[in-house]
Amino acid sequence: MAYFSLWLEARGYSPPEIAAVLAIPTLLRIAVPSLWGWLADRASARLPGGQPVLVAVLCALAAASFAMLTQASDLHAVFAWVALTALFTSGVLPLVDSMALTSLGARPGAYGPVRLWGSVGFIASVLATGAWLDWAPVTVLLPLVAALMFLASMGALALPRTPAAPVDAGPAGALQILREPRVAAFFAACFCMTVAHGALYAFYSIYLVSAGYSVTTVGVFWTLGVLAEIAVFLWLPALFRRYSLRAILLASFAAAALRFVVIGWGVESIALLALAQLLHGLTFGAYHAAAVAAVHRLFGGALAVRGQALYTSLSYGLGGAAGMLLSGWAWGALGPEFTFAISSAFGLAGALLVAWKFRS
Repeated sequence: MAYFSLWLEARGYSPPEIAAVLAIPTLLRIAVPSLWGWLADRASARLPGGQPVLVAVLCALAAASFAMLTQASDLHAVFAWVALTALFTSGVLPLVDSMALTSLGARPGAYGPVRLWGSVGFIASVLATGAWLDWAPVTVLLPLVAALMFLASMGALALPRTPAAPVDAGPAGALQILREPRVAAFFAACFCMTVAHGALYAFYSIYLVSAGYSVTTVGVFWTLGVLAEIAVFLWLPALFRRYSLRAILLASFAAAALRFVVIGWGVESIALLALAQLLHGLTFGAYHAAAVAAVHRLFGGALAVRGQALYTSLSYGLGGAAGMLLSGWAWGALGPEFTFAISSAFGLAGALLVAWKFRS
């Protein structure tokens, strides 16, 4: 994600076209995670190896799709292969989050020390790839991603197999919970948070390179944010003991409102950019951990996987697509500064929704 926009830019695509490509995975996340969640509930108990094997198969198919993306000859082919990779990858996150929280039982705060290893992996890859791309062509990016996804497939086989949940709770049960005012407000806030991050994930690297920063420096800025995220994950057990989920979410949304204003209007200042990246510890680390814990609390038992799938669909899917497309339009029509100001406004809107209805 950190460098894919550079790969698309190197092919000559415009900002709206780049945003449209990056919106494809988020569009598919609107419906596909729920499909995988339903399939996991229905079929994984009968699948040899259970959910870990399903995750491994999805990652292997995604690796093959990433490899084929390197052969895309035009924008339509890029759309098609990106859509296929997203079809497979969109089922992984809700499945693994549900498995992790089920394994942890009554210790949701322990999710952080587990999840931080994904952040460590991100740091290793983003620093090494950023340094590599300062002298190598950006075409090396996708073969590297395909190789890493294949390694993820192998790693998935070692995941613990969790007990299969009863399957008598259908989609109607999940939708009934979703209609509760506090749940609806929570998901609306999650939608806002992902919209707020649209410009960051689509154009942050392009924005910094155009401001004169090297690709290595861009990698350092991405890494700084993830280091803050790791610090939050390490502190998460104590954070969950001391503060309510509502308080953590409010702090995360307030940080988002500040962060994106600083990025948009402070790009000339390394100190301000560093401050903005440190806020990633709240806008992703604390936010995501609190959000998946809240979903696990709201959708328990047989609805656990489908609850996480709904969170992925409505937040990373619907919100991500809206954020990418909105930022693609705003980048050309209003410029980077006002695009990030819009992101800040969505962060503020999410804070207001949590303060208004969500109690947990």
